[in-house]
Amino acid sequence: MDNYIVSARKYRPATFDSVVGQRALTTTLKNAIATGKLAHAYLFCGPRGVGKTTCARIFAKTINCLNPAPDGEACNACESCVAFNEQRSYNIHELDAASNNSVDDIRQLVEQVRVPPQIGKYKVYIIDEVHMLSQAAFNAFLKTLEEPPHHAIFILATTEKHKIIPTILSRCQIYDFNRISVEDTVAHLAYVASKEGITAEPEALNVIALKADGGMRDALSIFDQVVSFTGGHITYKGTIENLNVLDYEYYFRLTDQLLNNRIGDALLLLNDVLNHGFDAGHFITGLASHFRDLLVSKDPATLPLLEVGASIRQRYQAQAQQCPVPFLYKAIKLCNDCDLNYRTSKNKRLLVDLTLIQTGQLTAEGAAVAGGRSPQQP
Repeated sequence: MDNYIVSARKYRPATFDSVVGQRALTTTLKNAIATGKLAHAYLFCGPRGVGKTTCARIFAKTINCLNPAPDGEACNACESCVAFNEQRSYNIHELDAASNNSVDDIRQLVEQVRVPPQIGKYKVYIIDEVHMLSQAAFNAFLKTLEEPPHHAIFILATTEKHKIIPTILSRCQIYDFNRISVEDTVAHLAYVASKEGITAEPEALNVIALKADGGMRDALSIFDQVVSFTGGHITYKGTIENLNVLDYEYYFRLTDQLLNNRIGDALLLLNDVLNHGFDAGHFITGLASHFRDLLVSKDPATLPLLEVGASIRQRYQAQAQQCPVPFLYKAIKLCNDCDLNYRTSKNKRLLVDLTLIQTGQLTAEGAAVAGGRSPQQP
């Protein structure tokens, strides 16, 4: 049986142009290589799974390419590129600072820096999770980082920039990587699905992208999980079932019930959600997000802020027309207050029930007097 390779590794970008969602940074790096204006130290910072280490590897490969392409990419044919692709290049050294964070590890690295490359112009040292280095290790690294040999380039990667000491920051060119947008993530997942011969509903890919929260590696890992569950045909229903995500349908139904003051139906729907194993706190934060999305849908200018699929977008626009703006403002406030008080509440179910009751009373006759602060008396 062939060895299976997870999608996050199989579809890892090999060129700057194939990096998803970081166009400004990759263009800057390509221009720096093309003009020969290379810094001796770079700091790549940003959330997990957005391409920091990948860009560092592509950068190391490109600056050592013997026959770079006109567009600034590596040729993938010279000895240096072939050695890199076969993972036998001596010009790139990776150190995981999470497990090699002592001063002795850094001193060993500094000793290696003195040796010039055998093929190509530069030796690139990638230090991942650099914020994990000890204070002594940082101090041992400072002088080398400031004045390395002409053949050495350091690329530091971290998810927690605020933990890097200022003396390190001042010696690096700093590149801030962005979270990858839902739109870019969905497009890349659709590309991977087409390459693998997998059919996928756009709404299902949208759910995966939202669950990944801006990280492409997370998105591809979730994608593989859903593929295994659905047998290669990714549906919206199968995705929310596998990922234990609350269906949009619950929130659309609940909003209709609250708008029509059907408090009993709203409480029964909440009970159904809890019986399916969902947490009431998670449900209330989802409801707050739903009201926020409805508010966004009321104005064409803010509609691009709605990160959902096309069919769901139409439903949001339709329901938004039924919701008075004051209702949405107060409903968001009530849900947010419930979220803030949820952790300290001794009777969490009652807190959520009360929030639904208050929200349902917002459109009731005389609600303007009560202001949604307490249920109306019969």
